[in-house]
Amino acid sequence: MKYTLNSNNNPSTDNQDCIIIPVFCDDKKAVLDTAGLQLDKVSGGEITSILNKGDFKASVADTMMLYGLKGVTASRILLVGCGDASEYDAKTVNEVSQAASKALQNTSIINASCYLTDSVNTDQSDTAITQTVIAFADSLYQLQDYKSKKKDTPSLKEIFISSSTGFNDNAQTALSNGISISHGMHLTRDLANHPGNVCTPTYIAETATQLASEYKSIEIDVLEETDMEKLGMGSFLSVSKGSDEPGKMVILQYFGAEDKKQQPIALVGKGVTFDTGGISLKPGASMDEMKFDMGGAAGMLGTLKACAEMRLNINVVVVLAAAENMPSARASKPGDIVTSMKGITIEVLNTDAEGRLVLCDALTYVGKYNPSIVIDAATLTGACIIALGHHISAVLSNDDELANDLMDAGNTINDRAWRLPMGDEYKKQLKSSFADLGNIGGRAAGTITAACFLGEFTKDYKWAHLDIAGTAWTGKDATGRPVPLLSQFLINQANK
Repeated sequence: MKYTLNSNNNPSTDNQDCIIIPVFCDDKKAVLDTAGLQLDKVSGGEITSILNKGDFKASVADTMMLYGLKGVTASRILLVGCGDASEYDAKTVNEVSQAASKALQNTSIINASCYLTDSVNTDQSDTAITQTVIAFADSLYQLQDYKSKKKDTPSLKEIFISSSTGFNDNAQTALSNGISISHGMHLTRDLANHPGNVCTPTYIAETATQLASEYKSIEIDVLEETDMEKLGMGSFLSVSKGSDEPGKMVILQYFGAEDKKQQPIALVGKGVTFDTGGISLKPGASMDEMKFDMGGAAGMLGTLKACAEMRLNINVVVVLAAAENMPSARASKPGDIVTSMKGITIEVLNTDAEGRLVLCDALTYVGKYNPSIVIDAATLTGACIIALGHHISAVLSNDDELANDLMDAGNTINDRAWRLPMGDEYKKQLKSSFADLGNIGGRAAGTITAACFLGEFTKDYKWAHLDIAGTAWTGKDATGRPVPLLSQFLINQANK
């Protein structure tokens, strides 16, 4: 898909197949904005006549296609309901852009001129452009690698982000950022949607190697199990040893700052490519969804792709902890005690709490790069879904400023996160009778105690944990989150 800025104070002359215009609802009456009023004037009030019939309510995401308006070059006009104009923001732009994209998918339209960003408040205009690109790209995403009969791909090939009032100097950057973030989201969705017999730890390492070959700014290193054994990563290996698929720890360094020695921002992702639960076997129902348990690693790799495309002037190090959690004669047993790279001993009370076991060694290892900030992302706890559902990720942190920066970035880009507390009262739940830590803290506050476990390995730096168990996939399809949130966070850090 191609995206282009188009400034035209006379939309009736747009020569695309379709013009997309917003329609607002004012006291239950549909109201046109600037572009719509211009088209209505040229057509002799034809749009107003249709709206006055009252069938189109202009509620958010409503759509109606009009054909052959006189005086208008385009053969189609798509009306998109945008709700109350006073509440129209970048988040709503994302929602209505997705609705517009879906309305165009089964048509013969090849290109469209989209005026949905025209009426957003000036302070959100750049974000609205980014949101429009992300929304269209997200809506048009397909993975058909495993279909013997492919679906017809949409005819739509180009979207013109249009304005009847003109763009500011940052518009092109906003457009480019949206394209880069959408590319990162597609990589993340592809990785997570591949089945577990394809997307193994080795496949993640190969994908990361391919990404590094595409950008001169990225260097890669892959630790094998023998390397991890020498480093004392007993916690990670306690998970991977149960599988015939060898575990991998993938390290990618992005050098975007002028000074290569500038402290990097570290991103660490849980990459459990399939999670049976190990000896603490999960129920069979919906176990197929456990191919998505590498969403954290997929998200970090997608974020790195977006970062490299945007050429952000920062340094970033990404660590992907990739393993498969399987039951076998070699698998860890409940009650086993293992020693982490940090030297902390862990009683494995439940082998299905494996994500924190691979992450804690990765979080220790990343310290060698002297990071200024460390952020990990993981589909870590079902408790997070109970707490926040499928709409908002959880953020837990040892630094107030970092937590706030992540939430601000999420609010900006419509990939929200909400902070949960941490404290000594929760850490007490991780006490073990025989080791330094237990790997579970009981049913109560499961998301918090999981973060408290990771917090024991992140005391030396500013650190935040994103639990994306409810947001990385819908149940049957990966979402590409938290690529938007983390990309926006990196943009903000680069602009400081």
